[in-house]
Amino acid sequence: MRIGIFGGTFDPPHIGHISACKAFLEHVEIDVLYIIPVYMPPHKNISSGTDECDRLEMSRRAFEPLSDKVFVSDLEIKRGGRSYTADTIKQIKSENENAEIFFLCGTDMILTMDCWYKPEYIFANATIVYARRESETEITEKIAEKCELYKQKFGAHIIYTENNAIEASSTEIREAVIKNDNASGLLSKAVYDYIKEKNLYKS
Repeated sequence: MRIGIFGGTFDPPHIGHISACKAFLEHVEIDVLYIIPVYMPPHKNISSGTDECDRLEMSRRAFEPLSDKVFVSDLEIKRGGRSYTADTIKQIKSENENAEIFFLCGTDMILTMDCWYKPEYIFANATIVYARRESETEITEKIAEKCELYKQKFGAHIIYTENNAIEASSTEIREAVIKNDNASGLLSKAVYDYIKEKNLYKS
């Protein structure tokens, strides 16, 4: 079985996340793609006022309509504590014998993976698939350098999926909501409606 993993805070999930997910489904042949909202990020605390149930529901509204191969998982939320990618890959592999894992990430992740918890395990047990939400030449060069480092140091297998670069930031979206600016263009209608219904990010 070929299993994709796309993890993140998703606070909220926006059109950049959705675009990356669509590119992944188009370019990588998989049986299922797990969207996995973190319970708690490894290096920061969530201070937006949302809880894990909000982020899980927004993720379901954003991603599940894309494909019958997409499943939003509460695996890390149920596990609790800091959410480490290595632990998630290990758990999925233990529950799916002989599974081939493909880990989808964005620019910020691909540039820092060697500093993560157990990077050697991640690279040994998953093919890294990255999509970008920007197109600056300087960032392109930095990514190329990092990918070469990962290949030499960890024997990494890395795939780049081309997609339309969409500049979107969860932080900027939250700030727009606080200021009562219209952020609907950066979110799916279902997610935007949920934010309004629950009055998220206002407090």
